[in-house]
Amino acid sequence: MGVAYTSVQWNRQKKLYDFALVSGVAGFLAVFAITTKIFFPFITDEILIIRAFGVTAFVLLHFILCIGPLCRLHPKFLPLLYNRRHAGVTMFLLALIHAVMVIATYHAGGDTNPILSIFVSSPLTRSVTGVPFQPFGFFALIILFLLAATSHDFWLANLSAPVWKSLHMLVYAAYALLVLHVTFGTLQGETSPVYAGAMAVGLLTVLSLHITAALKEIALDQADNRSSRREEAHYSKSEIDLSLVTSAATENEFIDACAIGDIPENRARIVCVSGERVAIFKYDGKISAVSNVCQHQNGPLGEGKIVSGCITCPWHGYQYAPETGASPPPFVEKVPTFNVRVENGRVLVHPKPNPAGTKVEPALIEK
Repeated sequence: MGVAYTSVQWNRQKKLYDFALVSGVAGFLAVFAITTKIFFPFITDEILIIRAFGVTAFVLLHFILCIGPLCRLHPKFLPLLYNRRHAGVTMFLLALIHAVMVIATYHAGGDTNPILSIFVSSPLTRSVTGVPFQPFGFFALIILFLLAATSHDFWLANLSAPVWKSLHMLVYAAYALLVLHVTFGTLQGETSPVYAGAMAVGLLTVLSLHITAALKEIALDQADNRSSRREEAHYSKSEIDLSLVTSAATENEFIDACAIGDIPENRARIVCVSGERVAIFKYDGKISAVSNVCQHQNGPLGEGKIVSGCITCPWHGYQYAPETGASPPPFVEKVPTFNVRVENGRVLVHPKPNPAGTKVEPALIEK
């Protein structure tokens, strides 16, 4: 992606990602079709296509939703995140084929408008098994279309990262609607417990991974806070000015963040300062601190490294100068910076962030 939104050639990683994605989808469709024909030899081709594309889209959505928490749990899953939007667009296209086939098969042959027929063809009943399930799928498809249509970086740049990210969090609303769509559809059309069991396994997998990742992040923040309090106690005993290390910092005070030795060369230590995650980088005998949140897709800058003098996000490679938090020209992304000091082998960070792109002189490491 160029700053002027000109097309670029796929690099090797993107080609491998898309090849694996297309191969996986094609393979799943083939296995599903063959298996279905074996166990249900009298199924019509139309119903087979509807089920094959619907199941494939739903399974792929589970895979997409699991990528985020898996990356938080272990960095080896980061390659899955690299082109995740391609998986999202592919999933929407599969769901669209499913929806078109449903409308053509069940709603296009009558006098009622096919879209209206989705809402009126199955009247409400007092039974749970009589709940109309197709409207849930219809609204989920609308959300998935919105996400696929705005997945390009053009929308990310023009909507701003916070708005774009908030918009794409609607994928969880779409997932909830699809769970209802599949659950009620299964109750009405199938009697085997296998389908309900598979649905439960998928839902529990998504929920458990998200909860586990969230608990890990909370534990890391709490560990940073406990470490900070221990260091404050140590400095208190050493009669060092507490105005530099207290966690209850005022506007003119700095917070003890970590030891210089805790930061690997050309990498960062992520600390929680006044409720905000800050990435403290060590490079070329200097220390700089920036917000941990990348302006592209809120990636964790502190899990990246310094490449060619720039902080490089591990998610998609966006770069920022450590002194200014600004991307190198002609790019215009900026992140907030923080004032830092180095005293007695410790890194002290001012809790108030500077405006995004503000130049801050790095703290020199004492030799």
